[in-house]
Amino acid sequence: MALDLEEQEQVDELKAWWKQHGGLITAVVVAVAVGFAGWQGWRWYQGSQAAQASMLYETLSKAAQANDAKALRDAAGTLVESYPRTLYASMGALVAARYYFDRNDLKTAKAQLQWVMDRAPSQDFKDLARLRLAAVLLDETAYDEALKLLDAKPAAAYEAQYAALRGDLLLAKNQAGEAKAAYKLALEKADGRDSAFQESVRMRLEALGG
Repeated sequence: MALDLEEQEQVDELKAWWKQHGGLITAVVVAVAVGFAGWQGWRWYQGSQAAQASMLYETLSKAAQANDAKALRDAAGTLVESYPRTLYASMGALVAARYYFDRNDLKTAKAQLQWVMDRAPSQDFKDLARLRLAAVLLDETAYDEALKLLDAKPAAAYEAQYAALRGDLLLAKNQAGEAKAAYKLALEKADGRDSAFQESVRMRLEALGG
């Protein structure tokens, strides 16, 4: 069926428009399709990484419980080398740090905690690692170095523990007045949470006549 004059003009205009813009539209469509495929591929990759890291973390945890130093070292090493961006790598390093600390290998424990502070994707893990590293330094009588670590402001969930450990460090330096202030702050920040923690801090404070 022949087109009337108006319809033919519309067809001609559409052809001219497509000739001018068609290449760009095609490129945009292709780019969106490629981007979507890339996003899906990235999600699959992330999921695969997390699944493999999860299995390694389970292996590491079991090795710690079984006191299998070699299996723990191998799993921890693979986690931080191959899956450093996953939370499992940070969790594994924290477990390994505790394992080495309990066996008085403070050098290795500190290295694990430092890795978490430097590389963890979660600020909570960084705050926890900093707290535990300061506790290790307290054992090493490196009081000033530990206090410097605690100068960093942690998330609210860790404020009470940071203040309590600061009190322990100041007390170890024979600064009883400053230690009392830190313990009082710890009780204030605890705000009714963790009764066992509060009782422990309260006992330390009372021992100082607080």
